Amino acid sequence: MSNSGAAVLIILCAGSLAAQAAQISGAPPSPYVSNLQTISKLISKDFVPDGNLEKGVWRQASWVKFDHDAFSPASYPQSETEAASLWTPTSVYFAFRCRFTTLNVFEGKDRTKDFWTLWDRDVVEVFLNPQPERVNHYYEFEVAPNNLWIDLEIDLDKNPFNDAGWDSHFQHSTHIDAQKHTWTCEMRIPVSGMGVSGPLQAGSTWRINFYRADGPGDDSQRRFLSWSPVHTQKHTFHTPTSFGLIRFSK
Repeated sequence: MSNSGAAVLIILCAGSLAAQAAQISGAPPSPYVSNLQTISKLISKDFVPDGNLEKGVWRQASWVKFDHDAFSPASYPQSETEAASLWTPTSVYFAFRCRFTTLNVFEGKDRTKDFWTLWDRDVVEVFLNPQPERVNHYYEFEVAPNNLWIDLEIDLDKNPFNDAGWDSHFQHSTHIDAQKHTWTCEMRIPVSGMGVSGPLQAGSTWRINFYRADGPGDDSQRRFLSWSPVHTQKHTFHTPTSFGLIRFSK
């Protein structure tokens, strides 16, 4: 069994054990099937993203690494992706470091406006749920290697479920290193735009998943990666019960 396959099996077993424990205690079972965790560490002051991950602030971050397919045990070492998070009381930061072979982006588009269908080319994505009890309601942030972007409020109980009119006012920046075949991304997301009451505090726990779309061609040829494996028959990232945990620590 591959490492990716083993990870999926562990997550399924963990979810089953959690459900059994909930039954014993009389509590309703959690709808979430993933117990993967990432840590976001507190920093002393805010900064403006510039795509440079060599800044000292990122050296203290807890990084996660993934190269496995979102929906199967397949892995793509040529698309290995690292992600990390930091926070202040007013903002959550995310960083991505992405290996690539060939970039596949939309050219000649207005970078000052969000771009619909950005996901049809190379992109990193954060799906973030500050209110885990509202499983079907979360926020989506996408950035392409050339810094095109889109942010969406998602409510799977509505039709349409994605509100492109929502504006988080998040900041983002990217950098492409053609020689090393790596591109990087930084995001700064204000917590106030996501319905969070008051400043973010240490000890808070949200739900999250990191995604990446990579490679040329149509969807049958492109690579779709996720940090927490997606459990669905529909081949969609919009499976919030598969989100892992993000814990905000000092």
